Amino acid sequence: MERKSVRSSNLVSIGYDVNNKILEIEFHNGGVYQYSNVSFDVYEELMDAKSHGTYFSANIRNNTNYKTKKLK
Repeated sequence: MERKSVRSSNLVSIGYDVNNKILEIEFHNGGVYQYSNVSFDVYEELMDAKSHGTYFSANIRNNTNYKTKKLK
């Protein structure tokens, strides 16, 4: 999945798989997480948010199942 770099104190990059509804986020601490069953609307709102980190914390972090991804 290709991720786009974002300007955030917490997030490095964000990607989205439309077919599988998976949101992938890379954090400054090196972690990469995949959030399942995320609508495209939520992805767009995250990308358009004034603060990506604030939007993530309020709408995704505790509301969505996730798994960690190993970096190659």
